[in-house]
Amino acid sequence: MSIVTLSNHKTFTAESGKSLLDCAKSQGTVLEYSCRNGRCGVCKANVIQGETELVQPELALTEEERSSGTILTCCRAAITDVELDIEDLGLLADIQIKTMPCRLDTLERLADDVVRVVLRTPPRSALFYLPGQYIDVIGKDGVRRSYSIANAVREDAKLELHIRQVANGVMSQYWFDEAQANDLLRLEGPLGTFCLRDARTTNLVFMATGTGIAPVKAMLEALAAAPESISNKRIYVYWGGRTEADLYWHLDFPTLDLIYRPTLSRANAQWSGATGYIQQAVLAENLDLADTSVYACGSEAMIHTAREVLTQAGLPLKHFHSDAFVSSN
Repeated sequence: MSIVTLSNHKTFTAESGKSLLDCAKSQGTVLEYSCRNGRCGVCKANVIQGETELVQPELALTEEERSSGTILTCCRAAITDVELDIEDLGLLADIQIKTMPCRLDTLERLADDVVRVVLRTPPRSALFYLPGQYIDVIGKDGVRRSYSIANAVREDAKLELHIRQVANGVMSQYWFDEAQANDLLRLEGPLGTFCLRDARTTNLVFMATGTGIAPVKAMLEALAAAPESISNKRIYVYWGGRTEADLYWHLDFPTLDLIYRPTLSRANAQWSGATGYIQQAVLAENLDLADTSVYACGSEAMIHTAREVLTQAGLPLKHFHSDAFVSSN
């Protein structure tokens, strides 16, 4: 057994051959994570001292990061006692991950390649989660796919998902061709650490591509329900797509001091909004990035590029929170 010490002096023990992330989780210590397979980069940590070994490839790391001592906690196990320059997430410590049955309540086509799914959970087993987190839906033959929850906690405990069609995808075939109201499924969750933090920054920036708007929608609903908590903050929402058809949802939060910047990378001549990529749209806003917190969700490429571009422009890395969508068939 090795001892792992975090920068806020929390400790946990690490077993040989077991990822640091899983060791922490088994002892009630929540570290940043999302995909759990080394691709999203959310669980990056700098090793201050100690030795670790790979348990799976660290696909999200650059050579520069590897040489500087950065690791992914989902991909590394401890060999010796280890000290990491990260803190645990106490606000998620009481969140219980569970597996439960659910029913398909409604299914609605939002765009040619996006459906809105609402799941109904057992009346006495409501899922408690923080807006921004995701669930795994388990279909026939045990096929499992991850989807962000697109609503804040509701009194009826229903869960809204925005699901994009994936070519030749096993679950896509179910959602788009076979699903019927009242179908029985299972879900596991809540998962991930993408959630609102107690930020002291003035600016709150939400960045999304495609169905990455789903957890942003949930977060905005939570903020709209407690406007007093953000009375001195300015909210910016950047939603990127290729064409206008990709922007399938309309923001409607009259109680929030919110600026919305829809951005298209393949806009036609009639488009009057921003063009290009959303990270460039954020830079064009000329915000004081040192006084900004960013919540980004969408493609791996957008997350990696936005993190690099914005931190180079002055955003503190600890103020960049993300959830990268990792594709699967």
